[in-house]
Amino acid sequence: MVSTVEESTKTVGAFVRQRRRAAKLSQRELAELAAVGTRLVSDLERGKPTLRMDAVNRVLYVFGRMLGHVEAPREENG
Repeated sequence: MVSTVEESTKTVGAFVRQRRRAAKLSQRELAELAAVGTRLVSDLERGKPTLRMDAVNRVLYVFGRMLGHVEAPREENG
């Protein structure tokens, strides 16, 4: 489970970095557009797993996205 969470946060971070660069935005400019701190953008792009979901959604919203629930693979016991 932990590795799945880590992979997910890295995937979201990579998405944000790629979209930010494609839009030719600095981290500061993206932070201003999303009304969050520059550090949050940096932490998000690095895949920090303990960020507030509302703040992450404000950043994703700039690119027309939001976090949502998805099926999580579970390991079989036994």
